Amino acid sequence: MRDEHLKHAELTEKLIAIYFEIYNELGYGFLECIYEKAFTLLLEERKIPFSRQSTFDVSFRGTVLGEFRADLIVDGAVIVELKAAQKIDLAHEKQVLNYLKATNVEVGLIFNFGPTSQFRRLVFGNERKVNLRVKGAMAATAD
Repeated sequence: MRDEHLKHAELTEKLIAIYFEIYNELGYGFLECIYEKAFTLLLEERKIPFSRQSTFDVSFRGTVLGEFRADLIVDGAVIVELKAAQKIDLAHEKQVLNYLKATNVEVGLIFNFGPTSQFRRLVFGNERKVNLRVKGAMAATAD
């Protein structure tokens, strides 16, 4: 089933499998922080490196405008945003696309633990990125 043309296909397949494992066991109705803890437990169990709640500056023309906090960055290659909403909406997608624009990471996954399971895979290639500054290293180790 894997599409060899997808960036980080093997890693994203593992993350999608983790999402469904959690969704099937916990279901709908918990806060996002509960799903995040479950996700990190399975990442640690599978020895997949990650950083949790990483903070990054967003700059415009050399001036830092603010910062954002990504739920998870997995293996320095995929930003994972966890939601517990009715559905994934455009605002969630824009949020992750902006995270991708502001970092060197090119792939983002949104996992929604809503009434029905939903996920989105978003890509924003480095060749399309504006010169935005990111604070800190893209650590790929467990917290």
